Formats: sequence, structure tokens, C-alpha cells
Amino acid sequence: MQAGHVPVLLQEAIDFLNVRQGGTYLDATVGLGGHSSEIAKRLGAAGHLIGCDKDPAALARAKRSLAGPSITVEEKLTPGAPASEGRARADWPSVELVHGSFADLASGLPAASTDGILADLGLSSLQLEDAARGFSFQAEGPLDMRMNPQAELTAEQVVNRMDERKLADVIYEFGEERRSRRIARAIVRSRPIRTTAHLAEVVSAAARPMNPRERRIHPATRTFQGLRIYINHELDDLGTLLNEASRLLKPGGRLVVISFHSLEDRMVKDALRHGVRLGYYRLLTNKPVSVSRQEIDRNPRSRSAKLRAAEKVRERSAGTA
Repeated sequence: MQAGHVPVLLQEAIDFLNVRQGGTYLDATVGLGGHSSEIAKRLGAAGHLIGCDKDPAALARAKRSLAGPSITVEEKLTPGAPASEGRARADWPSVELVHGSFADLASGLPAASTDGILADLGLSSLQLEDAARGFSFQAEGPLDMRMNPQAELTAEQVVNRMDERKLADVIYEFGEERRSRRIARAIVRSRPIRTTAHLAEVVSAAARPMNPRERRIHPATRTFQGLRIYINHELDDLGTLLNEASRLLKPGGRLVVISFHSLEDRMVKDALRHGVRLGYYRLLTNKPVSVSRQEIDRNPRSRSAKLRAAEKVRERSAGTA
């Protein structure tokens, strides 16, 4: 496991996945490989683990987490690229790492081909702690926020080019920020904005906390969240994940999703309950599993995490969504 990286709800996620030796498992957001390492330990040589991530830097770190002396790792940095192979350790599964979003990967996977799917939707420590990536206002850096550095749209482009009304809509819809119009107006008046620190300063001045509850989080938190979700198409990709999971899972296979804000959690909850109503899912979590006080003490960033899980009980009927 990478130094400084703490997988959230690790034991709970592994327990709900109920990893079958020799099975095929998909980590749709492999990150630095913390959850995947625990899955791999339980798969055995006949198993197959697929890890997917938009961030090539995270994939490079995940490769080290999931490899070692005499271990085979098949690395496909882009779909269809040649795989590199080594000599397999006797008890280690084959591992395939794919650069891209789950939405890009899913259509190429056969129906009923996986025994479990895991998605940890949070940012990794690698992304948050690198000021040059522009995800955090805790340190000054360029306004980037791209999970995939090869993507075209950056936060700087959105902040400085988007018209005021659309910008307010993005901040409201994806950041759940009630003062979005005031914030968007302040951003437009302050252009050009080039750094995370400057943006945080502008937003903080426009959205000062009005009560003790609001003072618990930084005034720019929701604006940064909204921009990041919009730039990286996070909710679109989650929608694809939730729709495709029931097709990809074998009967008895399990879906485990860890979310970090209400927009994600609501989508996961609704999708799983919809699957239960149609008869192809059985809920494993009637309420979301939250992080323990002990885990929050070890990893304060985990405090908002919620885990939901379901088991596929039968094939989805043709034509159902």
C-alpha cells in the first residue's frame, strides 16, 4: 500500500464484495490500488482483477501496489494496447489496468462476466496533495482539476470563459451551493482567475458563512466540488456504472459503491432500489454504512464516506433500464 494512502471503508468493502477465489472482479476506480490489493490477495492464481482509472499517475502507483517480484501484471494504458507480462507468482491473480473511465470500458465487457464490482468515488491522496493538480484550495496551484490530464476542459477555462448564468447553474447543480448566483457574479467580476488560492479567495468573500453550521466547512468547498464534478463528468460516469453493473454481474455477484457527497449517494440509493423493485437486485445495506469514529481519527478525509451494496439475484429482463 502506498505511503500516505488510506483506503476508505476497506474492511467493509471487502466483506460486502465476498470475494470468490478464482473469480473476476472489477475495480472501477482503482486509484492507488488500496482496495484492489485486498481483492487480489483473496483471488488466487485463477482469478482476474481489472482496475480502471482516468488518472495515469494513479495507475502507475496502482501498478506498484498490485505487482512485485515474480508477479504478472498486464497493463493496458489504453484499450487495445499491447500488454506487458512477467512470470506469475503462484498465488497471485492476473491483473489488468486500464486507463480511462468506467463508461469507456463497460461497453467492451461481456454480460454476466464479473463476480464483483467496486467503485470508490473519492479523490485519492495523490490528487489532493499535489497542488499542481488544482483539486484543493489548501495550497496554491493552477486551476486544473482534471482527473485525466489528457482531457481538454480545465477549471481555468470554465471559471474564465463560461457565462455567468451557466456557471451559477454548474455550482448549484453539482456543488449544491445555494449562493451559486452570488458566487458566479463575483467570479465573473474578478476575471481572470488563474489559481486555486485566488478562486477560493473570491468565493469566500462572496459566500461568507451565515451560521455556525456553515462555518464547519470552508466557503469554497461546494464551488470546488461543483467545478470538479462538471469537468470530469463524474455523475455521467456514475450513471453508466450503475446502469451497466447489473448487466456485467453474474447472478450472485455484488456491487459495492463508496460515495462522498449526497449527489452520488442519492444516485446509488435510487439505482439499487430500482433494481430491487425490478427483481434483479437484493439489497445488502438497507442504510448506508458510515465510517467509524476510529477510522475518522486515522483518516479525517473519510468522514463523509457512505457505502451501499447489493447482490444480483437474477438477470435483468431485456429492455429494462
